[in-house]
Amino acid sequence: MHDAPDAFATTVAERGGAPDAKASINLRIDAGTRQLIDEAAQALGKTRTEFMVESARSLAIDVILDQRLFLLDPARYDAFLQVLDNPPAPGPKLRKLVKRTPAWEK
Repeated sequence: MHDAPDAFATTVAERGGAPDAKASINLRIDAGTRQLIDEAAQALGKTRTEFMVESARSLAIDVILDQRLFLLDPARYDAFLQVLDNPPAPGPKLRKLVKRTPAWEK
């Protein structure tokens, strides 16, 4: 990784133990970004850590839900229901997908 002003590096150190054990995330960010985060955290009465964790978690949930929640007009909804009512035979990729644990349950 090069040292561009807006470049950042992330490392994660996992700690074993109980399911609610904490993990550490170390970030390298430019001074301007850090100041922006600090100002936003202060405006909400939060610490930098609280602000960053809540913001990252919220965005992560949004990204995951965007892949699972979608809206359809009536015609496409009817077509979607038709496909659901007449599914193809399950193949290896579908079997693997169904067995996968969602990220929020890990």
